[in-house]
Amino acid sequence: MSDDKMIDGTAREIPGPAKPAHRAVARRTWVVGALAAPLAMGALGLSLAQGTTFQPTPVEPVAIQALAPSGATAITGTVAEIFGNKFVVQDPTGRALVETGREGEDGKLVAKGEAVTVQGRFETGFLHASVLTHGDGRKVLLGPAGGPPMGSLDWAKERIGLGPTLDLPALTASVQAAGYSDVRVTGRGPRHLDVAAKDRDGREHQLHVGFDGQVREQPARDRPPV
Repeated sequence: MSDDKMIDGTAREIPGPAKPAHRAVARRTWVVGALAAPLAMGALGLSLAQGTTFQPTPVEPVAIQALAPSGATAITGTVAEIFGNKFVVQDPTGRALVETGREGEDGKLVAKGEAVTVQGRFETGFLHASVLTHGDGRKVLLGPAGGPPMGSLDWAKERIGLGPTLDLPALTASVQAAGYSDVRVTGRGPRHLDVAAKDRDGREHQLHVGFDGQVREQPARDRPPV
């Protein structure tokens, strides 16, 4: 009998010292996480977004007969007819066709015979509604909410107070200093306002007003879609 012993030559990994569980987190991850925090807060994040919805400057209604091309005008009357996302408003002076966009596609936004006030942009024979006020005082905002797109980095910054400063009185003063009057804010972008105003001759203009106070004419191609 031999005293030799068989040795298993199979290579085996020798475990090294355990690595610490902690890993350094990139600085960018912390920044993005902090800015995105409101997005992860469920209902609270949604309520923040809803609480800052843009609202156009209220304007006094005019008689339907007096409607003229304008970036911000309004009418009051009774709903006479409904055609999908369009309806006809009638007052003692005439009728006007109102377009409501996708919000009114089911034809249930208003009821026939209902008293309403509609504010929006009058162009090409349509009143493109931005605010609908029912007879009982309920207001419905139509179209885009304005400001940065929801979920974007700019949107997240605004939710936590790091967005650009919107000083409405100062921006209104900038428009007036440029020679305009009857200033009405009609829309909002990430860093600008869309404004309807009149020049010294009473002609209507649509303006792009940057948060830095720069005022320029808004070309027709840049205006909200009809």
